[in-house]
Amino acid sequence: MALIEEIDRDDDQQVSKKPTSKMTDEERAALAEKMDKELDDFIDSLEKRGYTEGWPEDRWEEEMNKHPFFMKESPKPGDELHPMLEGIQQLKYDPMENTLEDLAATYKDDGNYDMKNKKYRMAIYSYTEGLNQKCENTELNATLYNNRSAAHFFLKNYRSSFFDAKKAIELKSDYEKAAFRMAQCSFHLKKYEECIELCNQYIDKYGQNDKCLDLRKKARETHLQELRDERKKQNEQRRKGETLKRTIEELKSRNIRFEEQLETSAYEDLIKPSYLPLEEYPIQITDVGQLRWPAVFCYPEFEICDFQQQIYDNNTIYDILCDLFSERMPQDKTYKYKPDTVNVYFENRIKATIHQVDVRKTIKEITSDKNFLVGRGILTFHVVTKSTDAEKRFLAQERTRLNITKF
Repeated sequence: MALIEEIDRDDDQQVSKKPTSKMTDEERAALAEKMDKELDDFIDSLEKRGYTEGWPEDRWEEEMNKHPFFMKESPKPGDELHPMLEGIQQLKYDPMENTLEDLAATYKDDGNYDMKNKKYRMAIYSYTEGLNQKCENTELNATLYNNRSAAHFFLKNYRSSFFDAKKAIELKSDYEKAAFRMAQCSFHLKKYEECIELCNQYIDKYGQNDKCLDLRKKARETHLQELRDERKKQNEQRRKGETLKRTIEELKSRNIRFEEQLETSAYEDLIKPSYLPLEEYPIQITDVGQLRWPAVFCYPEFEICDFQQQIYDNNTIYDILCDLFSERMPQDKTYKYKPDTVNVYFENRIKATIHQVDVRKTIKEITSDKNFLVGRGILTFHVVTKSTDAEKRFLAQERTRLNITKF
């Protein structure tokens, strides 16, 4: 007679293995009476007619597998249970028919079955139900904790796995598997010093083990790398802090003016670009004392901009234009934008004025001009072709706009 197994369950369907309610003596008697009556009715029907309801030859195995005595697979969740199987399951979990230790062992077996089938969440449920029986068998309870720790570990619930393994050792001090799993969990929780100590304790108690030695070595190496990374991070933060301080001192010494200074005096905010392509390139002093600037060159005629992440104090506008126009812009069909054929302007939105730039001047000289303002953490210049309708339109439009939007 085939062994009747517990109901298989899908991981995603949290189907309880424990019946929703236990059978009373009256219900159990009624079930037995029902089964007897069904058998009597079946026998009576055989006497009244010839035997025509046998299992079809092509489906006899399928029909046999539906009977509890012969089934090879557990019913699926939602399947109608054979009355005999339902009764057997009632007996399996009935506290009136089993001791607390029997019930705990049953749930342990259920959990082990789920573990073998990689249904770790259902296994956790079964082991938890086993522990909830609160039986007095310390060895069994330690096993339940250890097995639940293993299920948590496979689900990467390392904190829960650690505490279950620890509880298992409290109940059974020589639980080798639980001791090693505590060390594993500590590593995954990035508690490397604790992992090393647990590995040392394991080796002292159980002797050298290749897996434990490898884990301890990995924990040491990872811990050392973590310490190096932390020192590097602290040094980088300190360097950034010192650079920021030097940058602010240089800006103050040159009396560099910002549009937003009317709203805030925090230089940390003033030097951060607000344009996405430049936000990682704040105004910053170099090791040789130059300021490095993010900048935008706008071309009103084409309504496009060219973002320059880093230009330096000693660069002239002409130098920058030579670099910008080393290749023809796709929009400049006639190649009229060249270093010697354009004028460059900056605007002062507070005064509502626009100023032409001497392209031979350096960035340091231009930013020191009393009319120049740094806005949104960047330098902004407008480039138009000389003595053209495009330049006239730009100047007229800018003067109108600046007067309308004057601060």
